Amino acid sequence: MSTDGDYVYDEATGEWLSPEDAAARAQAGSAIEVRDSLGNLLQDGDSVTLIKDLTVKGAGQTLKRGTVIKTIRLTGDAQEIDCRYPGIKGLVLRAEFVKKV
Repeated sequence: MSTDGDYVYDEATGEWLSPEDAAARAQAGSAIEVRDSLGNLLQDGDSVTLIKDLTVKGAGQTLKRGTVIKTIRLTGDAQEIDCRYPGIKGLVLRAEFVKKV
């Protein structure tokens, strides 16, 4: 986006926008909704349960169905969540394999 006086030119749409409209579009564009396997909206800090057994690559471990993962973090990708689990560093799960507790 480039500015010209009181308006901002949005290069993606080819429109001149007021600074307030440009800020609102930028904020709306950065808000990604992450939904679990049942369609529930996930947020940072939520707890989730695995809906199937998952083999963790590189860890030589399988997380069993029903395992509760606490305090997830959203990654900015609509299908990936970052979480911690004892013995596994850098665990990233696909949202399609979890449900909100």
